[in-house]
Amino acid sequence: QVQLLESGGGSVQAGGSLKLSCTASGYTYSRNCIGWFRQAPGKEREGVATIHTMSGGIEVVDSLEGRFTISQDNTKNTVYLQMNSLKPEDTAMYYCAAVQVASHWLCRVRGTSFAYWGQGTQVTVSS
Repeated sequence: QVQLLESGGGSVQAGGSLKLSCTASGYTYSRNCIGWFRQAPGKEREGVATIHTMSGGIEVVDSLEGRFTISQDNTKNTVYLQMNSLKPEDTAMYYCAAVQVASHWLCRVRGTSFAYWGQGTQVTVSS
């Protein structure tokens, strides 16, 4: 059974940093596209970043590039989302998701249909 477990969320003041983790289990970690998404109350879910676990290819949405980075530790089947210079508008539930794809060209924040989702971890940024 595929499981994605997010952790690392919490409450921080504006300007602070958090590092989220997404640990995958129950399936072959390689050749996966793993993405981070977020959803704030009353808003639609939006994509944040993706990483192709075999190639290491990454994408971060333009609006967050420079503050958010995505990385992985293949030995731990874990993908990270490092969030710096956090703003109150970053407050949201953050989810990771995964799908098996053969190529990093198919691993995109927009346009990739993710098959598996975690339960989410809450990030709250206060001003």
